[in-house]
Amino acid sequence: MAILSGIGDIFSAFASQDSFEIRNALKSDAAWVFGTMATAISGLLVLWIYKKVPLLDRHLERTIMVYSYLAIAFIIFWGVIDRFVFSNQQPWSTTIPPLLFMIMAWFGAAFNVRLRTHLSFSEFRTIMPRAGQMACLILDAVLWFTFSVIVLVTTARMTALSASNFQIVLGTDNIMQWWFLITAPMSFVLMAARVFENLFEDIANFRSGQPLIKQAVIGGDL
Repeated sequence: MAILSGIGDIFSAFASQDSFEIRNALKSDAAWVFGTMATAISGLLVLWIYKKVPLLDRHLERTIMVYSYLAIAFIIFWGVIDRFVFSNQQPWSTTIPPLLFMIMAWFGAAFNVRLRTHLSFSEFRTIMPRAGQMACLILDAVLWFTFSVIVLVTTARMTALSASNFQIVLGTDNIMQWWFLITAPMSFVLMAARVFENLFEDIANFRSGQPLIKQAVIGGDL
């Protein structure tokens, strides 16, 4: 009953849109149950959107990665010119790029789950029997989904804490840290969607007799 009550408190806190209430509600163990349900439902919803809008399926994470990288490069490039040519330096030029890099890395991790480039051990798995290959792929899905839940819950707590404390990005006057931190749970929802996408594809391949293990290529196409 305590878990159900805690889940109800979390729903109420999010409905209130009050960062203090959200922070307090997420402190309970019910956050793990809520986080698991939220990750699964949100992941399946994103997967449904991917199927309806193939353009997002192919380009969403990559677009975010590229524009984050370009923003980092531009800030650093202008920072060098600003410092050595104009003898000036923007105080946020050393604090915004690391946050953008984290965004790039988080969404890149989700995309590479889809590409199966994270420790896939393809060479080893190709010599396994078909049932063993499928067991490994299911294990991948379980581990990646569990990882997504853990990161979603912990980063949601961190985001709520940052918002409730009104933390600003160092070197700025009114840019809040939680604007960047909230992209972490968002990116791991996308990762959960990729986990489901891979799992459903693997089940279909297993039933149809198609090859289960394919060579992964970093930066490859879907």
